[in-house]
Amino acid sequence: MNYTVYKLEFTTGVHFGRGMLNDSDYVFQADILFSAMYIEALKCGKAEELYDSVRTGKLLFSDALPFNGDSYMIPKPLLRIERGNRGDSEEKKKFKKLRYLPVDCLDEFISGNMDLEEDPMKDFGRFHQRVMASVRREGDTLPYHVGMFYFRPGNGLYVIIAYESGKEKNLAEELLEAVSYSGIGGEKSRGLGRFELKTPGKRKETLIRRLQKESSDKMLLSIALPREEEMDAALTGASYLLGKRSGFVWSDNYADELRKKADLYVFTAGSCFRNSFEGDIFDVSREGKHPVYRYAKPLFMGV
Repeated sequence: MNYTVYKLEFTTGVHFGRGMLNDSDYVFQADILFSAMYIEALKCGKAEELYDSVRTGKLLFSDALPFNGDSYMIPKPLLRIERGNRGDSEEKKKFKKLRYLPVDCLDEFISGNMDLEEDPMKDFGRFHQRVMASVRREGDTLPYHVGMFYFRPGNGLYVIIAYESGKEKNLAEELLEAVSYSGIGGEKSRGLGRFELKTPGKRKETLIRRLQKESSDKMLLSIALPREEEMDAALTGASYLLGKRSGFVWSDNYADELRKKADLYVFTAGSCFRNSFEGDIFDVSREGKHPVYRYAKPLFMGV
């Protein structure tokens, strides 16, 4: 596979769901990206091409991960790490709290020698709650709070695209560009989630080398779920966390009323495996008029 990296420099605040409307994460997962790209593909008649490219593994995506200036962050690997000062409770708290680390520090982290004096995500951006109004036909107007995140200038998110040929790369670029105008995440109708698509500089090469590295342990950079016949092998020697993916179907012709997607439990980014797997795109529709796809294909990095 070939790899390329794109920066998403947000020009507005974002709302990435964490289960509560009044809260917001500062990252989003690969299934959200695929859904946004699929909607744009439907508009230009390329939905089948996108689906087939992804289903066959010719086009894959990472989660949207943080960049901090020129530093590219990756998830903390879910590996057992032996640190020299194991009795230091403050050090343990910092280690447990750590969510992302610079890719340049991965070897130091695995060896137990990474300096944790300061969280690399400190001053990444700011959280804000905005009061909105729900206007009803009858009764009083009701206020509610929406959680938003604003990235500090110079910070944002990046996405890794793995592709087999220029055909898949061009398709991904076209759809990413379309998503940049329509926005991604929640509250898009209020102008949130807009970004400019940028190509990063030479410091991405460390990231690319890691993606190409052969290793006995492989870390997920995206949410993923093995197919049923892959599950036993994938779980052998694995260290992982599970996350629930859910939500509503945003389609005018799916059903007569708003309906929820079927829940899907997936391995989260940072999970580590001895045996790689292909995963799939799963249909999470529930008695609707058309399929609803949930992306759960893996993008691995050697650790």
